[in-house]
Amino acid sequence: MMTSSVPHFKLHFADLFRQAANRITAFDPHARIELTRTKQASHGDYSCNLAMQLAKPLRQNPREVAQSLIEALPASPYLEKVEVAGAGFINLFLKSTAKQQYVQVILHNKEAFGRNDYGQGKKVQVEFVSANPTGPLHVGHGRGAAMGASLANILSMAGFQVTREYYVNDAGRQMDILALSTWLRYLEHSGASIPFPANAYQGEYVKAMAQLIHQAHAQRYVHHLDQLIEGLPGSARETPISTDDELDQLIANCKRILGQDYAYIHNFVLTEQLGDCRNDLMEFGVEFDTWFSEQSLFDNGLVKHAMQLLDEKKVLYQQDGATWFRSTDFGDEKDRVVCRENGQFTYFASDIAYHLNKFERGFDQVINIWGADHHGYIPRVKGALQALGQDPSRLEIALVQFAVLYRDGKKASMSTRSGEFVTLRELRQDVGKDAARFFYVLRKSDQHLDFDLDLAKSQSNDNPVYYVQYAHARVCSVLAQWGGEADELLQADTSVLTESAELALLQRLIDFTDIVETAARELSPHLIAFYLKELAGEFHSYYNSTRFLVPDTSLQLARLALVASIRQILNNGLCLLGVSAPDKM
Repeated sequence: MMTSSVPHFKLHFADLFRQAANRITAFDPHARIELTRTKQASHGDYSCNLAMQLAKPLRQNPREVAQSLIEALPASPYLEKVEVAGAGFINLFLKSTAKQQYVQVILHNKEAFGRNDYGQGKKVQVEFVSANPTGPLHVGHGRGAAMGASLANILSMAGFQVTREYYVNDAGRQMDILALSTWLRYLEHSGASIPFPANAYQGEYVKAMAQLIHQAHAQRYVHHLDQLIEGLPGSARETPISTDDELDQLIANCKRILGQDYAYIHNFVLTEQLGDCRNDLMEFGVEFDTWFSEQSLFDNGLVKHAMQLLDEKKVLYQQDGATWFRSTDFGDEKDRVVCRENGQFTYFASDIAYHLNKFERGFDQVINIWGADHHGYIPRVKGALQALGQDPSRLEIALVQFAVLYRDGKKASMSTRSGEFVTLRELRQDVGKDAARFFYVLRKSDQHLDFDLDLAKSQSNDNPVYYVQYAHARVCSVLAQWGGEADELLQADTSVLTESAELALLQRLIDFTDIVETAARELSPHLIAFYLKELAGEFHSYYNSTRFLVPDTSLQLARLALVASIRQILNNGLCLLGVSAPDKM
């Protein structure tokens, strides 16, 4: 990790300001002292607004407080000077030597550079994707996958113990619809079928599963059509049914006709779709530590357990034959049904049990990555946790807007039920994993994202992933031309790196650890993508204006050490985002 002689500058200066504040007033030892990176070199490297925070309680002018803080500030071997600016900001200027020594720190720590202890070893679970296993993952799921995987990597680098979890929705109506859809397609192979329902799953993957069942079992699951259409309109033999009630009747008929064989059909389609999902995600560079079954919540009695606890808390009531949770008592807009009048638990009931189980497993913090359409679901889940005696602040929800894909200038449809959707696999095959992963995290997760396929595939400076990867490849090319050993660079005299561009690059490299911490704190992987773009831009400018293989051996090694450290940071950042760092392009 970081050597003792080179501190984390923000923490170092925050500690100095805390000491200075204690010298001029009774300062809260737990108060957070914020230091930010300045946007202009003329304003120094860091800025602190502590004086403006203290001005009101001290009843003094902020600039006067700032001057008092500077006078009380303990000496630091890393500070060139400190100035008061504007309304009372305190600007700090790092010594060039403080920046220069970071090259060796980066080269020494390699992949570990950027790690910090912000998370203090806390156990955090990140649950993401969790798409119904009723069809292939589409491009909307892809953004959640890229966001979740990147965030998990960032949290791990920021000192958390991270568990990546996929919640498998293997219980409920949608799985019944998929099982029914597959069986109906199976019947078509046997010449005994009714018009396919308009509101069943239409995709080619359904036909493919049906064909596999027919190949393996021939006519075993064929039954008389009179039993199938029982309770449905007489026109069901000639006209596709289209209402939810009719579809539910068809599901009920299917279950009754197949009996114990229904479990085989259900498990077959679940296994096929879940296996496809696993493979798709692995090829996308996304893996999970845990695949948690929704059905297990019912099989293990965890849903009943959660409902009993809520009942003991006096937050359930009966109305119209159903059981309701008093979610309005906890900030929701209306109360919610947890058990229908037919005795079946709702999705909300299983979600309550699932989140209770998360905390019972000992996680200090739980992060859910949901689609933006789940915004209204947040207060009721947090309310249920509060009702159960859990701290709802330990559950954080990151909302992800679905990405909109444009192909040939036209918006692509993504309707899962109709089968007219663009799959994540198709996107990956079209633009590549790297471009897809990088583009997905280019914006804050709750911001709208238009995915420009043409741009993602272009080899130009306008393509951000190409721009960043090309910077890495350029450094590799420079070092290959040099042909020396990496150990030589560890011994380079970096004090000769005095050009303004070099000092700016050094400060950018120093910022990486702070960016990782901020991205973890704000659940914002896009900050890493922004940082990499900025670093790549500064390097490309430096590359175009600077000679590296110069006659002066000392200067040559110093510059090569600098660009080697740039390569390391580019690699570390791209790794966090699940993007490769190619040596050649």
